[in-house]
Amino acid sequence: MKQTFDLDEIMFKLLNVKTITDEISGGIYLGDGRPEDSSKEDVVVNSIDLTQDYLPQVATTNVNIYVPDKPFQIDGKCQFVACRDKLKAIAGKVVAVLRNAVVPGLKFVIEAQNVLREESIKQHYVNIRISWNIQID
Repeated sequence: MKQTFDLDEIMFKLLNVKTITDEISGGIYLGDGRPEDSSKEDVVVNSIDLTQDYLPQVATTNVNIYVPDKPFQIDGKCQFVACRDKLKAIAGKVVAVLRNAVVPGLKFVIEAQNVLREESIKQHYVNIRISWNIQID
């Protein structure tokens, strides 16, 4: 049976390619491996659930793409807003890589995408939710 560690490693290998690493200023990380003080464009992979003891196994993995906010003047005040162009560019590359990926015996689909704010670190991130259907042990 697969474990969440296996899914994270598979996803990491799929995403740790020149197409994506050339697009980001930071790195690709597993789980909580992203530096807490990172102000770079990073991709983080973590699986949040995986059924056990029967096939097919069903799982969910998150791919989070972090991009620092950019300063923006509103009514004379400096505020921070999402760098939507960069979020879109990186997410586009990630989605393209995932849609073209083939992993024998494993099927995954992109279930959802959302942009979320991390106000405490002045960053936004794109959450791409992956659903797995695993037919092999």
